[in-house]
Amino acid sequence: MARLHIGIVGAGPAGIIAALEAARRGARVTLFDTNATVGRKILVTGNGRCNITNVHAAPDKYACADPEFVRVAFARFGHRETVARLRDVGILIYSTPDGWCYPLSESAANVAEILAAALELAGVETRLQTKIADIRPGPRGIGLAIGGGPHVQTFDRVIVACGGKAYPALGSRGDLFPVLESLGHRIVPIRPALAPLTADVKRFHKLQGVRLDVALTLYDGDRVLGRSMGNMMFTEYGFSGPAAMDLAHLVSARPGTYLTLEINLLPYVRAALEELLARKSREPFPVRVLLGAVLPQKIPPLVMAVAGVRPDARLTEISDAERARLMETLTCLKATVTGTRGFTFAQVSTGGVPLAEVDPTTMASRVVPHLYFAGEVLDVVGPCGGYNLQWAWTSGAIAGASAAGSG
Repeated sequence: MARLHIGIVGAGPAGIIAALEAARRGARVTLFDTNATVGRKILVTGNGRCNITNVHAAPDKYACADPEFVRVAFARFGHRETVARLRDVGILIYSTPDGWCYPLSESAANVAEILAAALELAGVETRLQTKIADIRPGPRGIGLAIGGGPHVQTFDRVIVACGGKAYPALGSRGDLFPVLESLGHRIVPIRPALAPLTADVKRFHKLQGVRLDVALTLYDGDRVLGRSMGNMMFTEYGFSGPAAMDLAHLVSARPGTYLTLEINLLPYVRAALEELLARKSREPFPVRVLLGAVLPQKIPPLVMAVAGVRPDARLTEISDAERARLMETLTCLKATVTGTRGFTFAQVSTGGVPLAEVDPTTMASRVVPHLYFAGEVLDVVGPCGGYNLQWAWTSGAIAGASAAGSG
């Protein structure tokens, strides 16, 4: 019996693991990518450390139209299976106390090198700096039109793992979405996700560069759109850091709409601050100094100004009303969000092939026979912290195994 020949478009994490899984099952695999090396996007993950997965990766962490789809996929190949498979190829992983996972090497470059070596050892043919311009289903398989010329190579199965539109400098420009639409797939509009937020931050200009852990609530009028917790940084254009970026897909879904961001500066330290204020309540301690016990130095003066408390006020001098306004400001500081910084600064995009048109047990298209999908091309997005790489490993592994006839 002839070996199945599988073509994979995109040599990011989803395409790489799909290639390895298909090759392990005896398929002949050709992997295409426009970049000069495989795993180019891996190099920028985790600020070069490669936040490779998350211990807490689970279906309820992801934003998508069908949570059951993600649940079925994770039941087949989840975090535990990912760690085991990556260990097989030589990538050793550790986790931080909050569940974020990194390679022991602390090097995204090393991860990419190991995966490239694994592809070579598995006999995968890699065709780099090669653009796939079209997908052409036919009676004998699926043709991939290579570059702008007439050459078409036919495969028994094709896996599309070419990403979305985030980080266009790394080759993700969404060029194949019109092709997929022409084949009958409905494409959910592509939007930035995990991108910094732009906002009216004039009154916060002195806080540029300040980082701290916060809890955020995003409102459209009185309606809560979403919540997040984690590290955030004040910037000249708005807000960055995981807590802010985790809300980007909700902001980009509402272009031209001004939204309200409510910032709780005390999600982890409110009890400690309240105990300190109570203990020092009869001492003429400077309020600014006490607030500095739990907050970065630049924040107390701004918070006091917003709350209408004198910058030199002492604890014994402020009224109960001033103390209440101070606590209200510390836990409900508000800003107007105007948008995101777009695809250029987005870690991932949302939108793409809708889950309703894909089989979660195989990642096979329900529209085009012998066509499969993996990774960011599907309309699934997770928060910062390794969740989106985990989705790439999960969907890619299922697609590769299924395309090779084992799904």
